[in-house]
Amino acid sequence: MIRVGSIVIRVDDLQRQTEFWTAALDYVPPADDSEDFRLLRPRDGGGPNVSLDRVRSTLQIPPRIHLDLYAEDQAAEVERLKALGATEVHWDKRPPDADYVILADPEGNRFCVVDAG
Repeated sequence: MIRVGSIVIRVDDLQRQTEFWTAALDYVPPADDSEDFRLLRPRDGGGPNVSLDRVRSTLQIPPRIHLDLYAEDQAAEVERLKALGATEVHWDKRPPDADYVILADPEGNRFCVVDAG
């Protein structure tokens, strides 16, 4: 059987992105401190890893792939993520009854916070 082991995000500022994503997802940073790659693991051991790869790349809008993060209290999670450095992305085509909010991490990588409540 095959499964998702890690989702890789390309980043410029590896330290800043490590701080953002570990706090955003409650993931654990690696014990070793590589200069160009970080494997972040879920604190509770469930779910895929998130890897941060320090590789210069062009940000594509709209992104070809993004994360959907499910939240029981969407409004509270959106505010918490914004306090960590995320920004809200407004999209003209977003339906008025959408169950998601589009955010971007500190480097502009987009993700959605979906209302799972």
